[in-house]
Amino acid sequence: MIRLSRVTKRFGRQTVLDGLDLEIPEAQITVILGQSGSGKSVILKHIIGLMTPDSGEIFVDGTDITRLNDRELNEVRKQFGMLFQDAALFDSMTVGENVAFPLVEHTRLPKKEIRRIVEEKLKQVGLEGVTRKMPSELSGGMRKRAGLARAIALDPKIILFDEPITGLDPIMSDAIDALIVDTQRDTRATCVVITHNITSTFKIAHNIAMLYEGKIIEFGNPDRIRNSGHPFVKRFIRQEAPGKCPN
Repeated sequence: MIRLSRVTKRFGRQTVLDGLDLEIPEAQITVILGQSGSGKSVILKHIIGLMTPDSGEIFVDGTDITRLNDRELNEVRKQFGMLFQDAALFDSMTVGENVAFPLVEHTRLPKKEIRRIVEEKLKQVGLEGVTRKMPSELSGGMRKRAGLARAIALDPKIILFDEPITGLDPIMSDAIDALIVDTQRDTRATCVVITHNITSTFKIAHNIAMLYEGKIIEFGNPDRIRNSGHPFVKRFIRQEAPGKCPN
């Protein structure tokens, strides 16, 4: 579904992505795991076309999005839903209006049908009866759920999750992890999750991509990552201070 080939991205003298290769399978949850500041969010922004690589190719469903103009890129983006780290709800809108926003922007559905879809998506994420509440009235976990309801409003093929459990307590983190698994199972979407949380990763991932120094140094199912012989991966999984990876 998604393939990054030899992707390089620099900011000034800093090389964040260094000829990175990554293939993300369709209809599964792939977690991109790595240290804070390692470039995980940069990968996500490249996948959705918010950033353009200095070199390399990015294919989404067979199309190299690095060669598209703005109009063509916007069409591709309609396949995506994204849950931002802070949920990114519009504070001036009710929860219902937030979830309805992509439907209003990208469809010509009648208001009655939009209301039905909004209620359906909120129910899907366990948030019934909150359409008239404001985001400020919601807890952190509820805001994440509302953000996810908005992300899946258009039934996207691909859902991106940016550090979905950051700032949540362990109980709510478990609930969001379970919600990600349930959402992928129910929608059959291709899900990409970025995180540095090892516990969460092993709960939700079909595949894990280990990012280190701008490259994917290990990729596979959780058992392969657990049993990796790579020195950095071994230390990271054991939650030791990774330090500098020996050659």
